Amino acid sequence: MTIPIVIAVDGTAASGKGTLAKKLARHFGFHHLDSGSLYRLVALGVMEAHGDPAKEADALAAARSIDPARGDDPAIRAAEVGNIASIVSAIPSVRAALLDFQRSFATRPPGAVIDGRDIGTVVCPNATAKLFVDARPEVRAHRRWLELSQVGAAPEESTILAEIVARDARDRARTVAPLKAALDARLLDTSDLDIDAAFVAALVLVQPSVENALKARQGG
Repeated sequence: MTIPIVIAVDGTAASGKGTLAKKLARHFGFHHLDSGSLYRLVALGVMEAHGDPAKEADALAAARSIDPARGDDPAIRAAEVGNIASIVSAIPSVRAALLDFQRSFATRPPGAVIDGRDIGTVVCPNATAKLFVDARPEVRAHRRWLELSQVGAAPEESTILAEIVARDARDRARTVAPLKAALDARLLDTSDLDIDAAFVAALVLVQPSVENALKARQGG
């Protein structure tokens, strides 16, 4: 059986992990999954059903009926959806419902890059390479403000910063799959890096492990 090659990219909101994961996937010719989009789809499902995101039954029903094909739906990028996604992601049964999908995705040949908050710790603890991406909260708030400004009226940066700080605290404090770096993850602070510089830094950190895995797959 061919051993899957997986790059796990975990990190905080607006740290740049999603963009880095996409660029790494293109570089290596691997499949990419934004695991956060799955939780955002759950959040959107709860909202569309007029449910309560803190109510397990409502969140679980949405998790069991998500359509991964809607992962590119602009609606899931709304700030409100992101905040609700953080709430539903703390529900153990919701995480369990999405775990099999993520692990199945990780086996896709020739390899997969998955970004999220618990990929290297829970979803793929034996990933070929692991990154944990972070940046100062103020920097992340500004990036999110720029992102939201491009698609419509953005809240004040101070509001976004408060939401990011609250979300960090909520994600790190949850009892199931809390946000944290895997012990063997390589840390990447993107606070003072643009996306091109961050990609170069990320590639330096993961490429040796990926190349070794590819060589082993080919028999040396």
